[in-house]
Amino acid sequence: MIKYNFERIFRARGIERPFTFLKRAGFGDNLATRIKNNKVSRLNNSTIEHLCIALKCTPNEFFEWIPDRDYQVEKGHPLNILKKSDNDVDLTRTINSVPIGMLPEIEAMIKEKINSTTKY
Repeated sequence: MIKYNFERIFRARGIERPFTFLKRAGFGDNLATRIKNNKVSRLNNSTIEHLCIALKCTPNEFFEWIPDRDYQVEKGHPLNILKKSDNDVDLTRTINSVPIGMLPEIEAMIKEKINSTTKY
């Protein structure tokens, strides 16, 4: 089953109050509540684009594929990209646990990685 998984993105981005974040990004109360609670059944393309801009991500990152127990695809199937591991990224918690003296080194590594992936 393919489903939305917004909670994962909020945690990875360190967004502690998703409703407030979404409201500030221009979403209405109803939609912000449904996204925050992961109760969205479908989104139109303009909403997906708006979310991608606000969350700095791609549409693929919204989706999670949970394979049916009775039906599996081969190892190299593209759907496997949407399977999420149990290891969620919580960068805020990780950074908060790092000794302050190491933060400049970590920041430099992150900036280097960002620069190397954004050059076309």
